[in-house]
Amino acid sequence: MTSEKLLREAEEIRDRVLSERRTLHQCPGTGFDIGETLAFVRKELADMGLQPVDCGRAGLVALVGGKNPGKVFLLRSDMDALPIREEADVEFASQNGRMHACGHDLHTAMLLGAARLLKAHEDEIEGTVKLMFQPAEEIFEGSHDMIEAGLLENPKVDAALMIHVMAGMPFPAGTVIVSAPGVSAPAADYFEIKVQGKGCHGSMPNTGVDPLTAAAHILIALQEIHARELALGDRAVLTIGTMNGGTAANVIPDLVTMGGSIRTFDEETRAFIKQRMAEIAEGTAKAFRAEAGVTFGSGCPTLVNDKELSRCCEIYAKELLGPEKAFSVEELNAMGGGSGSKTAGSEDFAYVSQEVPSVMLALAAGQPEKGYCYPQHHPMAKFDESVLPGGSAVYAYMALRWLEDHKE
Repeated sequence: MTSEKLLREAEEIRDRVLSERRTLHQCPGTGFDIGETLAFVRKELADMGLQPVDCGRAGLVALVGGKNPGKVFLLRSDMDALPIREEADVEFASQNGRMHACGHDLHTAMLLGAARLLKAHEDEIEGTVKLMFQPAEEIFEGSHDMIEAGLLENPKVDAALMIHVMAGMPFPAGTVIVSAPGVSAPAADYFEIKVQGKGCHGSMPNTGVDPLTAAAHILIALQEIHARELALGDRAVLTIGTMNGGTAANVIPDLVTMGGSIRTFDEETRAFIKQRMAEIAEGTAKAFRAEAGVTFGSGCPTLVNDKELSRCCEIYAKELLGPEKAFSVEELNAMGGGSGSKTAGSEDFAYVSQEVPSVMLALAAGQPEKGYCYPQHHPMAKFDESVLPGGSAVYAYMALRWLEDHKE
C-alpha cells in the first residue's frame, strides 16, 4: 500500500476516530480499574472483525494479518488515565474525578483507527501485526503484567513500537519524532520511607523520640547523594513528594511516612542510589534515636530504542509524512531544535523494550501558541485532535513497512 493511499484512508475515518477518542475521554479509569474503557475497546475490535483476547489483569491483544508468512510486529497503546479532576475547557470533559491528562485516550483511539486500516488490507500484510491495549501504564505495572501473561508469545513478537502524544511541543501538530538509539526514558522507582519514633507530649520532648526531626534530616541528607556521590554524567533525580506525620500541634507523633520517586538512566546508578537511600535513612534516623526503613514499590527499567528499528522508522516516517513533518532526535539536535534524546518521564513500555527490539515515537499534539500550553498531567491539559488520523496512519504504516522489509 502506498503512503498516499494510507493517508487518504486514514482521513476517511477521521470522524470515527475522533468520536472514539471523545468517548474514551469521558469514561477514564485508572490503573487496572478501567472497566468501561476495556469494554468499549473490546467491542470496537470485535465489530471490525477482530478477535480480542484478554491478556493479564485488564489488557487486550488482537491480531491482524497472518495470512502471509512473516514476522510479528507489535503496536502498543495504553488505556489508563490519572486520578486528576479535569479542569480543561472541553465539551467532552470527564466528570468522574479521573482524567486522560497524559493523552492515553488519543493513543487508544489512534490504535483502533490503525486496526481498521490494517484490517482493510489484511491480505497485504507480510506477517502479523499484534495490537497491545494495556492498562496501568501510569503506575508502571501494565506492560509487565501483560508480558507475564504471555503478551510476547503465541505468536512470538519480533519488534515493537509505541507512540506518545506530546502537548506543548514547538512543532506543527502531527509532526513525528523518532527516538535515537539507546536509552530515551529513565528507569523509575517509587519508594516509601517510614521513620519510627516514640510519641509524647510536645511540652516534654525529652520523654519521646521525635520522628519528624529525623525525617527532616533524612530528606536533606538524601539530596547529598546527587550532590556528592554521583559523577557529573550520572543523570538522576530523587524526589520526596510526601511527608506525613502527626495530627496535633502539641503532640510528637510515633511515626512519619515519606514518599517519593527516583529516575535514573543507568541500571548501576539505579542500584547505587537505592542502596545509599537505605543506608542514609537508617543511619540518620539512628543518630536521632529513631528507626527508619525504605521500601521500594512499583517502577520500571530504562526504555531502550533498538538501533536498526529506530533507523527503519525514521525512513518510514519520512516516506509517510515527508521530511518536513518527520525527524530523528539526531536531526533536531543538529538543527538546534532538540533537547537531547532523553526525556525525564518514565514509560513502562520499557519492559517490552527489554525483551524485544523496540522504538518510541513522539507525536506533536499541540503548540503552546495555539492554546495547548499546559503540560501532560495537568488538570487543564488539552491535545490537538487533528493528529488522530495521522497517528493512526503512522501506527499502521510502521508495521506494514517493517514487515515488508523483513519478510521471510
